[in-house]
Amino acid sequence: MQQVRAKKSLGQHFLTDLTVAERIADTMAGCRELPLLEVGPGMGVLTQYLMRAGHDLTVVELDSESVDYLRVAFPALQDRIVAADFLKLNLHDLYGDGPFAIIGNYPYNISSQIFFKVLDYKDQVRCCSGMLQREVAQRIAAPPGSKTYGILSVLLQAWYDIEYLFTVDENVFNPPPKVKSGVIRLTRNSVTDLGCDERLFKTVVKMGFGQRRKTLRNSLRPLLGKDSEALAQPIFGKRPEQLSVSEFIELTNIVQQARQ
Repeated sequence: MQQVRAKKSLGQHFLTDLTVAERIADTMAGCRELPLLEVGPGMGVLTQYLMRAGHDLTVVELDSESVDYLRVAFPALQDRIVAADFLKLNLHDLYGDGPFAIIGNYPYNISSQIFFKVLDYKDQVRCCSGMLQREVAQRIAAPPGSKTYGILSVLLQAWYDIEYLFTVDENVFNPPPKVKSGVIRLTRNSVTDLGCDERLFKTVVKMGFGQRRKTLRNSLRPLLGKDSEALAQPIFGKRPEQLSVSEFIELTNIVQQARQ
């Protein structure tokens, strides 16, 4: 079969190292009982190991050339190849309200958006792993106090236990990217209720990191009003990267009470 041409517009960098592909597939070993959705399978380098491991696998692929390749290379997947944009896909159409897992060698140009979508389905996505740009992978897994700790770190760590597993060099891709890649795994934690208004929590986190060099007193002032007495509390004197998830929840409750 003719190889699929990597398309820059889709952020495609095809993994060529089978050992790395197998290691990524193995990150789902603990979630084998769940239906599994692979995002962006390309020519199926990861797909082959997921099928071999016996996963209940569905793949979603935007690139029509890759879809045609997969249909020939993996005839057993014929009815499980979804030709669509993952970011626009209604996952309830695939899984209803049931639990499932997600894996992929995620395109660098939409990797953050993919994980924001995982958050939208957090009550169903029990496991999520895969490879993405190392900088983004490190940011997702970063602890409080780290320079890379940010919006995605807080929002995802509120609902998931996150592990940075290993780094992948540039030379195992065709074409090789200009940066290293990182493999991470997210496992849904036991939290069912944050203990604060979830929408306001997202707003507080995003506004806080929107001006991360400023104290929270300055960045959240528009949310409370410049004369709010709540701004005098010590937590507002900190910068966003200093706060843990639980402290952001505490901050959200302070903001909500002050706005009533």
